[in-house]
Amino acid sequence: MSPERLLIIGGVAAGMSAASRARRRNPQLEIIVLEKGDYVSYGTCGLPYYLSGQVKDWKELLVYSPEFFRDKRGIDIRFRHEAVEIEPGRKTVHALRSGAEPLAFSYDKLIVTTGGAPALSIPGSDLPGVFTCNDLAGAIRLREFMDSRQPKNAVIIGSGYIGLEVVEAFTSHGMRVVIFERSEQVINGIEWEIGRRIEETLTKHGVELRKMSAVNSISGGAAPATSSMLVHSNSSSAPADVVLLSTGIVPRSKLAADAGIPLGPTGAIAVDERMQTSSTSIYAAGDCVETRHLVTGKPVYFPLGTTANKQGRVAGENAGGGNARFEGIVGTFATKVFELEVAKTGLSVAAARASGFDADSVTVTSISRARYFNGKPLTVTLIFDRSSGRLLGCQMAGEDCAAKRIDVAAMALHARMRVQDMLHLDLSYAPPFAVVWEAILIAANEAVKKLAR
Repeated sequence: MSPERLLIIGGVAAGMSAASRARRRNPQLEIIVLEKGDYVSYGTCGLPYYLSGQVKDWKELLVYSPEFFRDKRGIDIRFRHEAVEIEPGRKTVHALRSGAEPLAFSYDKLIVTTGGAPALSIPGSDLPGVFTCNDLAGAIRLREFMDSRQPKNAVIIGSGYIGLEVVEAFTSHGMRVVIFERSEQVINGIEWEIGRRIEETLTKHGVELRKMSAVNSISGGAAPATSSMLVHSNSSSAPADVVLLSTGIVPRSKLAADAGIPLGPTGAIAVDERMQTSSTSIYAAGDCVETRHLVTGKPVYFPLGTTANKQGRVAGENAGGGNARFEGIVGTFATKVFELEVAKTGLSVAAARASGFDADSVTVTSISRARYFNGKPLTVTLIFDRSSGRLLGCQMAGEDCAAKRIDVAAMALHARMRVQDMLHLDLSYAPPFAVVWEAILIAANEAVKKLAR
């Protein structure tokens, strides 16, 4: 009797986490991973630092080699195999292999981890000097272009966290950088006090930020000898030798939708807490699925590597016969803009009000550690519900240990704490690390005072 077969579409964060967990759960499984690219199991979040040169070799971003998965975990990875159709009724996936005839793979259990794709297609985005930084292959091509062409003028379209991280890589290579942002703020959902610190940091480093500038086309640069391009927005243009598309991510959910697997209101694949789709034999995880926001209780699309790994682990456990659950997220992330650390968890004021909360906020600026240990300004914004006092979100910015401090607020959101409950949290203190009254405690105190008015 042949072993049960688990087929996984996609081999990055969610896919390989699922494969590894399924193998531990069920050593008898036959596990096949279909990966349309050339790489699996790499640190996507490290790509901007490979571009800057802080990571010298792209191989340092590889978590495990294909040989490790094959020899140590018995996982069969098929590179350059692009899944093009799922037939749930026949439990079959059809795939195209580079340079060969189409193939059909049967399965007993299937996990879809097709990831996300750049959100915006702009006329001219297929020019040779236009890149994305969403996968390892794209980052390698961009780094090779930077090293060989030595571009002087760079344009980044979009000011999400990936674009802001790549800014430092471009400036470290001596480029003049212009950012086009279609909205009034950098990073979606960032409050203006935090956004102001980001903008001040960009200006300090000579980066030009053009807000309310929606790019509508890229021209020029069709031939290697004339690589200079022009990026056109609704209000201005800028010359560019290299362009980065940082327009956000949308779920690659069409493969599932075409197979009759329902999508959720976000456009991503709908799954339950077991990462199971509407089909009992098909699971999905990572940037192609939506999840539940633990503050609102509503479906949300929040593509991050941390979430993808956790979801993949749950999907693999269950596909292997287990009963794991992924409850949801509070939307925590951190990023770095030059020396400024920025972090966010939970809802913004606007998002909270849109979800029906009577949201309000306070912002305080304290210091990161004792002044005689060179403490630096630390800005904290707390978002809370006026009717209940419940914490709804928190954002931080500072040059010294700001990013990991957000985890206190993330834990408070998971615990559904009120700002009143946070007043006397027993947080650590020593002069080299903090001040007696942490900024988040000061912010909680200000929130409580505001609620009493």
